[in-house]
Amino acid sequence: MVSNQVLGVRLSAGLLIVSVLVAGCSWLHTARAERTAGPAAAAPTETETAPAQDVTATEAAISNAAPAAAAAAAPAAEEPASIFKPTAPKSYTVKRGDTLWGIASMFLRDPWLWPEVWYINPQVANPHLIYPGDTLALAYGADGRPQIRLQQAGAARLEPRLRSSALDGAIPTIPYTAIASFLSRPTVLTADQIRNAPYVLAFRDAHEVAGSGHEIYVRNLNAAENSRFSVIHVGAPLRDPDDGQLLGYEGIYTATALVSKAGNPTKARLIDAARETLRGDKLLSTDSEVPLNFMLRAPRTDVHGRIISVIDGTTLIGQYQIVVINRGKRHGLDAGSVLAIDQAGAVVRDIYGGGRGITRTLGDLGTSLAPKVRLPDERAGTLLVFKSFDRLSYGLIVGASDTIHVADLVHNP
Repeated sequence: MVSNQVLGVRLSAGLLIVSVLVAGCSWLHTARAERTAGPAAAAPTETETAPAQDVTATEAAISNAAPAAAAAAAPAAEEPASIFKPTAPKSYTVKRGDTLWGIASMFLRDPWLWPEVWYINPQVANPHLIYPGDTLALAYGADGRPQIRLQQAGAARLEPRLRSSALDGAIPTIPYTAIASFLSRPTVLTADQIRNAPYVLAFRDAHEVAGSGHEIYVRNLNAAENSRFSVIHVGAPLRDPDDGQLLGYEGIYTATALVSKAGNPTKARLIDAARETLRGDKLLSTDSEVPLNFMLRAPRTDVHGRIISVIDGTTLIGQYQIVVINRGKRHGLDAGSVLAIDQAGAVVRDIYGGGRGITRTLGDLGTSLAPKVRLPDERAGTLLVFKSFDRLSYGLIVGASDTIHVADLVHNP
């Protein structure tokens, strides 16, 4: 009797367990199916309620210019943020007085990347040049990469027969006034040039120095009337700090001499003076002019050099000052090359480490025995080469975030 009751209870419990398992499997199957179908069904709602993404002005401009390209080129979406400044304008109309460096700095984090983003339109006259009145705009290329394009040509690109008056030429790469005296005048002199060049013998009216309008007498100058020569003051010798070799002598332009009477001595009048002319200054013929329009780019090779001189001998170097570096054409530099400037790390004595006890005991003598530590180099600015020679170059400081000195380092940006 008792056994039958136990068997009944066991049978009821077994049936209950089986029913629970069946119901559980059915629920699990349903839940899995819902999870599989859930994202596809919920996608429209999720899209509608997703919060708007914050975008930079550059990204917004590119998106408005080519929404289809922006959607198709999703992997390249980070590129504008890495190349362009967040404050880059959607478009910009070039004005008189602008420079290519200034415009590139307005759009790009690194202005020397301009050739990578400037779109060359073969149907536009002088596509490599930019003129006052041109309107530049951000856009995407067919490959989804960001570009700066000529959106609307200014009047300077019109055919000459359509013009009623003379117009400005293409904008220069860097400010002309900053390097005017270095473009077409000798700036590095060799020992042979100094030895053999004609020189200023004396000034008329017994002047000690001469400027614009003053008359000078020149020895060893064989030239016809109205010939022009650059008057050059011989500056400091330029030596390579790496090996001590003499690279040349700094040639400082003082004025232009206009021959008024041939002979020996030759009589000439000074014009276009940049500074005073002294007795002994050299006269040299003008070589070919250096163009103001050149392409910005990083050096073709790995460059490591130093600033070896600054024009006018100032101690602290700032923006738009001209410096000489000990790297030139043989190192892959030419007009348009851009270099980073690092402030050379100072060497200090570590009197707080193992030598501290010696310092306390021996005073200044202990300090001299403390170990030397060289501090790391720090970024200080950017240099743009505008004239290069075999082993040295002249460059313009186009950006300075800190003070720059002679012996500071220059290298690829």
